[in-house]
Amino acid sequence: MASWSPSSLPLLGLLSFLLLHPITTTTAAASTAGIRLGIIRKPSPDVPIFKEAPAFRNGETCGSPKTDRIHVAMTLDANYLRGTMAAVLSILQHSTCPENVEFHFLWARYEPLVFSSIKSTFPYLNFRVYRFDSNKVRGKISKSIRQALDQPLNYARIYQADIISANVKRVIYLDSDLVVVDDVAKLWEVDLGGKVLAAPEYCHANFTKYFTEVFWSDPDLAKTFQGRNPCYFNTGVMIVDVDKWRRGGYTQKVEEWMTVQKQKRIYHLGSLPPFLLVLAGNIKGVDHRWNQHGLGGDNLEGKCRSLHPGPISLLHWSGKGKPWLRLDSRKPCTVDHLWAPYDLYRSSINYLEG
Repeated sequence: MASWSPSSLPLLGLLSFLLLHPITTTTAAASTAGIRLGIIRKPSPDVPIFKEAPAFRNGETCGSPKTDRIHVAMTLDANYLRGTMAAVLSILQHSTCPENVEFHFLWARYEPLVFSSIKSTFPYLNFRVYRFDSNKVRGKISKSIRQALDQPLNYARIYQADIISANVKRVIYLDSDLVVVDDVAKLWEVDLGGKVLAAPEYCHANFTKYFTEVFWSDPDLAKTFQGRNPCYFNTGVMIVDVDKWRRGGYTQKVEEWMTVQKQKRIYHLGSLPPFLLVLAGNIKGVDHRWNQHGLGGDNLEGKCRSLHPGPISLLHWSGKGKPWLRLDSRKPCTVDHLWAPYDLYRSSINYLEG
């Protein structure tokens, strides 16, 4: 599986995409993937320009970055790049051992401006980039209630164990519309208790609403959760034993439910329900402080929501409303101001001073 690390390509600073800049490479990773690197032209209006983040260094109590890695997986594309930058900054800023954090970015295609933006914004970042083949899911995706949920990259989390380096045994998967306001090492150290996945569970939620009447009226399908106590969990924050995932064939198990969905509509959301079908009631629960989700409102209108009571370690703008869009429109929700300090977009000063 082709992947790229910062050393795989030339250092690309901000100047490299403000001016015409030819790029050549002879790396095996690039040539194996058949990537053709040509001219980086002037910046696309779809890819924002970001301020350089400070260099974050390990505290005195940290172990070696080579042996005590914390692996974080995220998707990467131009549409959500602003959110990704904020998420990365928040993780590094609140980490006791930021040099021990290694990021694994999954993208659907090579985007030079996205790559150079990461490099110029976080010159010292430990990261690798992997290509997610969208063809894996193009025939398996069913139309959902929100177009953003139908994008192939939204399904990359299903395949992350098969994509990232084989020597990585465990990852924290995070969406791009969140910020971490606590030390990510605390999440990394969660004991999975032999389970393949850990995440905050929400057992008070109406679990039945995540599936259609077609599902519940079919006697065979309705037996899916028999012997389990299924609870809703959000797939935007997960600790995954990717080694156990690989050995257990969980990618194929999730895909099987996606095939059923194509034959008869058994749910309305994107990649979440097949996760629930395979794993709900059989995961390790994590403290709710690690996913204060739903801050983007519902999936249809994205109305403002307030914070849930209790301590908070992670703020998640799941739902239709994204904080950078609401801030730019000068119609932010109150919670969006909690995201703004992590925004590295160069024009963000406009609304911070407005």
